[in-house]
Amino acid sequence: MKILVTGGLGFIGSHTVVELQNEGYEVIVVDNLSNTSLSVLDGIQNITGKVPAFEKLDLREKEKVQDFFKRHHDISGVIHFAASKAVGESVENPLLYYENNINALVYVLQELQQKPEANFIFSSSCTVYGQAESMPITENASIQTAMSPYGNTKQIGEEIITDTTKVTNINAILLRYFNPIGAHPSTEIGELPIGVPQNLVPFITQTGFGLRKELSVYGDDYPTPDGTAVRDYIHVVDLAKAHVIALQRLLNKKNTAKVETFNLGTGTGSSVLEVIHTFEKVSGKKLPYKIVGRREGDITSAYANTDKANDILGWKAQSTLEEAMASAWKWEQKIRS
Repeated sequence: MKILVTGGLGFIGSHTVVELQNEGYEVIVVDNLSNTSLSVLDGIQNITGKVPAFEKLDLREKEKVQDFFKRHHDISGVIHFAASKAVGESVENPLLYYENNINALVYVLQELQQKPEANFIFSSSCTVYGQAESMPITENASIQTAMSPYGNTKQIGEEIITDTTKVTNINAILLRYFNPIGAHPSTEIGELPIGVPQNLVPFITQTGFGLRKELSVYGDDYPTPDGTAVRDYIHVVDLAKAHVIALQRLLNKKNTAKVETFNLGTGTGSSVLEVIHTFEKVSGKKLPYKIVGRREGDITSAYANTDKANDILGWKAQSTLEEAMASAWKWEQKIRS
């Protein structure tokens, strides 16, 4: 079976390609390489023994998307990662996020709706919950007003998919993930942020390596045990495996609705300071950091209730925060060596 992975050379995409190939799927990757490198293909090959088919393609170019699907009419499923994903950047440049995250999604769905049957996995986010009213967050939590244009694109994306499935032969699963971190245990692939990292863990590992002078902790006055923001950090390999399981659910027609939604997290919240101290423990390094003001678009706390994914998908996160941080640190050391 041929599976299309959009944004498949990105952080989560590349790990998912590995898991798909390990399960015997034929994978075709499209990516515009705006936030990754072609060298990721080598890493995927080194792990799996096989290079996925690859096309450099910007999904904002409608005619090129149409041409791609004409040439690849035998695709059995799509896992859609291709999107810009930095909260802060989306606040500064909202139109970039609306164009990239919404237009690309629409153009892919327009092609899929012409097929007699289509299976679609959407890379969504816990940002759709905004600041949830209670923890842990279940899939039934109300969708709050988005705190950032990035979060809004995920909410709008979910609505577009839901509306489309009502009148087409597309079946979809929305995977709302919490905070992916870590790297493949082989250290062949991992997170490769271009420029200054927008996410906490690569900034920590770069600071630990000496590339950054110090880490900024945005706010220590949140109503949390140590005053810093709390998130649910999930190892990227656990997350990737969930995508394969969700895809198989659609391919095997086990879904009970046209659109299903699952939280993907560990079910445990960790504060920024806890993550820093965990890094210090696994690396043996003291991390320089300073407390600065809160960042616009950030919420106080978000961690998942994962019962639905555990029970229905039969999936559960396996790795601990320590294991995830250790893998991220090994990856950082490898790419800098």
